[in-house]
Amino acid sequence: MLPESPCWFTSSYSANGGNCIEVAANLAASRGIVPVRDSKVAGGPVVEVPVTAFSAFVAGIRGGTFDTV
Repeated sequence: MLPESPCWFTSSYSANGGNCIEVAANLAASRGIVPVRDSKVAGGPVVEVPVTAFSAFVAGIRGGTFDTV
């Protein structure tokens, strides 16, 4: 059995010239993590964020918690 590989995804909102991150949400259920990396450095470091923390972060963004305006 081969280990599950990350399937990297960049948000459609990130078409602004390269200041993007990628996530591999396909590992959330099987490993309990959401890997995150810089889209410009595919071979660079990967931060493994716990699913609960990533979900709270996304909920905060959707709820306006991080709005600065």
